[in-house]
Amino acid sequence: MRIAIVTENFLPKVDGVTRTLARLLEHLQANDHQVLVLGPESGMTDYAGAELMGTTGIPFPPYPELKLNFWRSGFTRRLIDFAPHVIHLVDPCWLGAVGLAVIRYYLPETPLVSSYHTNLATYCTHFGYNFLAPTMWKWNRFCHSFSRYVMCPSQSTRRILRQRGFENVRIWPRGIDVHQFSPTRRSLALQQSWTSTSNDKIILLYVGRVSFEKNIGLVLDAYKQMDHSRCHLVIVGHGPAFDEIQAECQRTHTPVTWTGYLQGDALAAAYASADIFAFASTTETFGQVVLEAMASGLPVAGLWAEGVCDLVDHGTTGLLLDTTGLSRKEQCDRYHEQLDSLVQNKEMRLRMGQAAVSKARQYTWWEAMECVVRTYRDASNHQYPSNDLCRDDSGVEEDCCLSDHLNTDSKSSCQHTNNSNDILILVD
Repeated sequence: MRIAIVTENFLPKVDGVTRTLARLLEHLQANDHQVLVLGPESGMTDYAGAELMGTTGIPFPPYPELKLNFWRSGFTRRLIDFAPHVIHLVDPCWLGAVGLAVIRYYLPETPLVSSYHTNLATYCTHFGYNFLAPTMWKWNRFCHSFSRYVMCPSQSTRRILRQRGFENVRIWPRGIDVHQFSPTRRSLALQQSWTSTSNDKIILLYVGRVSFEKNIGLVLDAYKQMDHSRCHLVIVGHGPAFDEIQAECQRTHTPVTWTGYLQGDALAAAYASADIFAFASTTETFGQVVLEAMASGLPVAGLWAEGVCDLVDHGTTGLLLDTTGLSRKEQCDRYHEQLDSLVQNKEMRLRMGQAAVSKARQYTWWEAMECVVRTYRDASNHQYPSNDLCRDDSGVEEDCCLSDHLNTDSKSSCQHTNNSNDILILVD
């Protein structure tokens, strides 16, 4: 295949989307596909065998870490020369929308697929732009409406997209490297370095962007109510709210260990050396950090929210709090109770941690990326989905890409699932 990627969001920026795209490029390279990446200036000329072309952009006001990148005339020339058979729009919003106009003019017969990774409408609400949320949903739906298939990471996100009028939605799941993320990475020395005491404290761990849309404030507010002689919070990551939150913890004398960004073996050791994963985000379409924590043997203390509820089985691999109708104080009190119950009950932590490892092992990167390849082939072969593509007869939606990837449990109330074609991916 020949694959071109036009992206608003790519390396060296590190987040769930860029890491997934990097995995996709590596998978495509391993299977002898040609790749072109058109996106933000990365300082690189190639990645995993893919040719990179860069452009400039400006911050997107509701979500400053995402840039609105400008389409270059060179992109159009390269796109035409590339002559793709399938075009993949990833999170089309700005650059992808311009790309759509170019594609419809110069390559009107080329089939499109797209993928939905970021709930920008929810981010608008979190950043105080509530009035923009309905418009953002309409714009997202329009940008994806030209696609033969729309891919998203989880069943809960697919249900939301269907409710919003998106059609032909498939699941593109995620994977985990169980050799890297494993309970065997646990380090008592690392634990002791966090607490500066003996290793008898229960370690609560947060991993992710330190920003308010991740609802990290709820984790901190609940932690402030806890007995700090019994437990300790470690925050791995950085972000726009880092300085403000760190200063607030210092002002209130809240004991927290701040590691900054970690990756590779250091990140894997941090997961495995903790005891509970505390993650209260409501803006995830999947939650890769949740899967990494589960693979490392941690029970998850989370909220009943999009993405997270697909991974965590309440009462089995963790505890999920339904915040519907709860005030902020009630959410904080209930989440504190949830965390404290895990701190106090070692048997429950161990049982849930073991179940979490078993659940995480069902997710493989190879199968996740093959879902994308199969979708490309279906689109290029004009295999439009039928009404029974995703079966609802058992009460569980099953995706054709996911059926071989994940053993679904129909009792869960929040579930998920070398032919030479030329492909172009446009990524926002």
